[in-house]
Amino acid sequence: MADVARLAGVSGQTVSRVANEVENVDPATRARVLAAMREVGYRPNRAARALRSGRFGSIGVIMFSLSSYGNTRSLEAIATGAASAGYSITLIPLASASPMAVAAAFARLSEHAVDGVVIIMEAHYLHDSQVELPTDLPIVVLDSSGQYPYPIIDTDQAQGARLATQHLLDLGHDTVWHVSGPAVSFSATRRRDSWRATLEAAGARVPEVLRGDWSANSGYDAGCILAERDDVTAVFASNDEMALGVLRAFREHGIRVPEDRSVVGFDDMRESANFSPPLTTIHQNFERVGIRALEALVHEIETGDTSERIIVPTQLVQRASTAPPPARPGRVARP
Repeated sequence: MADVARLAGVSGQTVSRVANEVENVDPATRARVLAAMREVGYRPNRAARALRSGRFGSIGVIMFSLSSYGNTRSLEAIATGAASAGYSITLIPLASASPMAVAAAFARLSEHAVDGVVIIMEAHYLHDSQVELPTDLPIVVLDSSGQYPYPIIDTDQAQGARLATQHLLDLGHDTVWHVSGPAVSFSATRRRDSWRATLEAAGARVPEVLRGDWSANSGYDAGCILAERDDVTAVFASNDEMALGVLRAFREHGIRVPEDRSVVGFDDMRESANFSPPLTTIHQNFERVGIRALEALVHEIETGDTSERIIVPTQLVQRASTAPPPARPGRVARP
């Protein structure tokens, strides 16, 4: 800084103001200082600046399951928003969601000196593992029903399941069968509970739940079971991948969709519009979830406020996989 000051003919304080992007510097003087910086190869020391300001300009992201569609979409939105807000991103992917793995991730982030952390993983991993999160670092948790003293950002899972189930009932189906996600998943539980509550509110029979693991293969297995029943006309799958498996099972069993049976998914993956037939599904705004997560974290960093609980709404996207139930002898359609 002293070399820059001598070369530019200014004080060290002026160089500091330019380095820290303070606005009260004459434009001509700023240009002269920047030219001197380039000439001597000076770069502002980020660590030293952080010691003075208490900020590092960096956000950590701890993420389990990079293969998850929703996780990657949220991460993309966080990274884009962070860049716009002047923050860099340090990503720590986890091979497992064990307490040891999460603790190691926070240890690595402490070495990188971050201002806050976004955790992207299904909350049951944190809950079941009894993970103790740091209390001296701003943290935001995505997709969580856990009771943590941090801002929580999530999709309105219950609303989405209600929209899916009600859509099928409104088409005239007597009831709706459900292919659920894992029993331990908070997201799957909220969707399953809302599906059941919607059927009960309509006075419809509540069928047995078929459980999957979010994969298309598990949806296929459930679809093969449903294909053998003659009382199934409508299916709500807890995500689009399992819905894809259900569609394949029905097709292999000679069941037409939507002429014979209707199928609704959840997520609105980019590929869902190109399923055969194009899938009616619930749109989760993963980008909005990521943006709100970043906003909540920056707010927490700047104010210390940890009270935000943000629920992002869903919407039904109707395509070609749903229709009124087929007419059957002696069957009376729902009004």
